[in-house]
Amino acid sequence: MYLNTIQSAYGSRKVRKRVGRGIGSTLGKTCGRGHKGQKSRSGGLPKVGFEGGQMPLQRRLPKVGFTSRVKKYSSQVTLFEVGSLDVDVVDLKALVDANLVPAFAKTVKVIQSGEISKSVTTKGLKVTAGARSSIEAAGGKVEA
Repeated sequence: MYLNTIQSAYGSRKVRKRVGRGIGSTLGKTCGRGHKGQKSRSGGLPKVGFEGGQMPLQRRLPKVGFTSRVKKYSSQVTLFEVGSLDVDVVDLKALVDANLVPAFAKTVKVIQSGEISKSVTTKGLKVTAGARSSIEAAGGKVEA
């Protein structure tokens, strides 16, 4: 095999249409678009999803789903993560500093997942009922 004999596989490189290059090219004058009509003109195709005046599918189907605007600014933390912090008072700033919640979080909820063995005080965090009982059983406090 020599470099000057290398060729790409047949059909792997499609030759582009050279329109408007004379009668003999079969793409001269009307350039393969036929005569007159909507599709012969530039920009002459209806918009995507157009069904000839019939109500289009994307408008026939009902709207679905909902995106909460509050969800973006709220986050949650597990009991295990709260127990792994080496601070006595757990608040929003302590969680952001430990990279457990994003910096733009405004509300954080502590959920009961995992165990907590050390005594911690939570300030300014929402706490589920199960997480509250676990924190208090470990000797901690939940402050609003």
